[in-house]
Amino acid sequence: MTRPHFDRILLKLSGEVLMGKGEFGIDPDMVGRMAQEIADAKNAGHELCIVVGGGNIFRGIAGAAKGFDRASADYMGMLATVMNALALQNALEKIGVDTRVQSAIPMASVCEPYIRRRAVRHMEKGRIVIFAAGTGNPYFTTDTAAALRAAEMGCNALFKGTSVDGVYSADPKSDPDATRYDSVSFGEVLSNNLKVMDAAAVALCRDNNIPIVVFNIREQGNMADVLGGDGIATIVKNKE
Repeated sequence: MTRPHFDRILLKLSGEVLMGKGEFGIDPDMVGRMAQEIADAKNAGHELCIVVGGGNIFRGIAGAAKGFDRASADYMGMLATVMNALALQNALEKIGVDTRVQSAIPMASVCEPYIRRRAVRHMEKGRIVIFAAGTGNPYFTTDTAAALRAAEMGCNALFKGTSVDGVYSADPKSDPDATRYDSVSFGEVLSNNLKVMDAAAVALCRDNNIPIVVFNIREQGNMADVLGGDGIATIVKNKE
């Protein structure tokens, strides 16, 4: 299935991707590989901004399950995303890609505060913008932050890089009969509780007509194929 070409894209990276083959933390080799694939996408003519998760360091909802206050745990998770954003910025700038990190939690010593008009201007100048600290609020996931920033930046699509090659009817790791969708509507995702993103993120993309493209970012070179309209992925969109 050939998908449409999108010019301005928000890429949502899960924090777990940055672990590489490890079980925790940041793998410099994997971060370097991600940076090169992002640079290749930029050189192919795409305007890119990025939201990165923090699950490789600390996941707020998991911390809350172990007894942390939920709001405090979520703030800890937001700080983890800043660490990941700085690591990715460092890797991108090492290969000559001008990059800015903007945090929803102001920390002027390490990155810019999130300012929408400034972020748009950075992208217009050819820079890659990495949005850190989620939405800056507890109880919201980085998926919701990705949908929000995609809408604010006027992105044509949200690309979610994960460890699976699309959206399935059930968990393919536990259900051998699970089938992968080439295309699925936002309504089907919400009504069937398909595990794409959280419901708030899906609804925000639906309401702003921003397609979500889910693909396996761990497979080297797959990102370029999917961005080019080929490769294996699922597109979630409004019914035509």
